[in-house]
Amino acid sequence: MTEYRTAKDTLGEVQVPKEAYYGAQTQRAVENFPISGQRLPFAFVKAQAIIKASAAAANRDCGELDEKKANAIIQAAEEVMEGKLADQFVVDAYQAGAGTSQNMNANEVIASRASELLGGEKGDWSNVHPNDHVNMAQSTNDTIHVAINISTAQELYAKLYPALEETIVALRKKQEEFHDIIRSGRTHLQDAVPMRLGQSFGGYAESLQKVHDALKQSEPFLFEIGLGGNAVGTGINAHPDYSEKAINEVATRTGLSFTQPTDRFRFMQNNGAAIQVSGHLKELAIHLIKISSDLRLLSSGPRTGIAEILLPAVQPGSSIMPGKVNPVILENLYMICAQVIGNDTCVTTAGIGSQLEINVMMPVIGLNLLHSITILSSGMRTFTERCLSGLEANEERIKELMEQSLAIATALNPKTGYEKAAEVAKESFSSGKTVKEIAVEKGYITKEEAETLLNPERLV
Repeated sequence: MTEYRTAKDTLGEVQVPKEAYYGAQTQRAVENFPISGQRLPFAFVKAQAIIKASAAAANRDCGELDEKKANAIIQAAEEVMEGKLADQFVVDAYQAGAGTSQNMNANEVIASRASELLGGEKGDWSNVHPNDHVNMAQSTNDTIHVAINISTAQELYAKLYPALEETIVALRKKQEEFHDIIRSGRTHLQDAVPMRLGQSFGGYAESLQKVHDALKQSEPFLFEIGLGGNAVGTGINAHPDYSEKAINEVATRTGLSFTQPTDRFRFMQNNGAAIQVSGHLKELAIHLIKISSDLRLLSSGPRTGIAEILLPAVQPGSSIMPGKVNPVILENLYMICAQVIGNDTCVTTAGIGSQLEINVMMPVIGLNLLHSITILSSGMRTFTERCLSGLEANEERIKELMEQSLAIATALNPKTGYEKAAEVAKESFSSGKTVKEIAVEKGYITKEEAETLLNPERLV
C-alpha cells in the first residue's frame, strides 16, 4: 500500500505519496483534474527545466539568490532535463487555466530534489522553497508561454525538420527517376494533356519545401520569449537585469537564438508564435493528404484501377480476401494529417481564449502543437522509408493509358482549330480508335504531321 506524508500549502494540509518529489499544490491538481490521463509531453517538461535552471543562474548572477541554493536548483533542473524525474510530472494536460498546476509541479519537484542535494528531504521547503527560490522572478504566465516556444523550437529541429527534409529529398529523387516517363495528366479526375510523371513528384516536393521555408521564416517570432515578464509583463519582483540574463542562459542551453520580444506585453497577451507554427503544420498536413490521395488513386487496382504506380507491399490487406494488399502507409499518413488539422482547430480555438493580459488556454495549446510535431515527424519518416523510397512506376500501364487518352487531341488545336479537334476526340471515344488514327482518317493532318503533333514527348 502507498505510504503518505502530510504536505501543506496556503489552503491547508494534503496527503501526498511519501516518495513523491512533488508537494501539496501538485497533489491538489491531481485530485481536481482526473480528466484524460494524458500529460504534457517530456519536451514541454524539459523546456520547463531549462527555464528553471536559467532563472536560477540569472538570479544568482544578479545577487538575488544564494549561490548554493541556485546551484542545487540548477543541478536538480538538469536532472529533469535528462528525464530522471519524468514520472514526477503527474498533472493532467487538461488542468487549471494558464498552467499554474504545471508550473507548480515543476517548482515542487525541483525544490524537493534541490533540497535533497543540500542534505534535506523531499517536501522540506526550509532549504529550497518552490515559490520563493525555484519560481523566483517568474510567474506561470510567462514560464508556460515560454516553455511552449522553447519546446516547439527544439522539437522542430530535433524531429520535424529532419523528417520533412528526408521526404523532400526522396520526392526529388523520384522526380529525377521518373523524368522520362510520360503519362496522361488528369484534371477533375478526367483525362488531361500529357505530362511527365517526374513533374508530379517535383510539384509534391516543391509544395513541402514551401512549408519548410514558411516554418523557418516564422522562427524569429518563435524565438521571442518574454521570460521576466512575470505576471502581466511588467517584470514585478524581478531584478532589472534578470530578463536579459535568463534569456541569454536559455539561448546558451538550447543553442537556439532566443531573444527578448519586441514588445513584452504583446508576448504576454497572445500565443501568436504557436498559432502561426500550428497553421504551417496544418498546411503541411493538407499537402501530405494530397500526396497520399494522389498516390492511392494512381496505385489503385492492381487490375481494375489506374495502376500507374506500384507501392511496396508491407502487410496483407484483408482478413477475408487472400492476396489483397492495401496502401496502408498512405492511409496511415492521411489519418495523422487529419489529426493535425484537428489539433490546429484546437490551437486556434484556444488562441481565441486570450483575454486582457493572458491566455489561460496555454496547456492545451502546448499539448496539441507538440502532438502535431510528433505525429507528423513520425508519419513522414514512415511514409518516406516504407512507401516513397520503394515506389515504382508501372511504365507499361502508363504507356497504355497515354495512348488511349482523348485529351491528346488538344495538340490539334493550332492546326485544326478547337471544333475539329473536339470532333476527333468524340469520334475517338465512340469508335475506340486513337486520336491519331481519327485525325489522319479525316484528313485533318497527315501521318507525318501526326507523328510530330501528337508525339507525347513534344507535348511535355
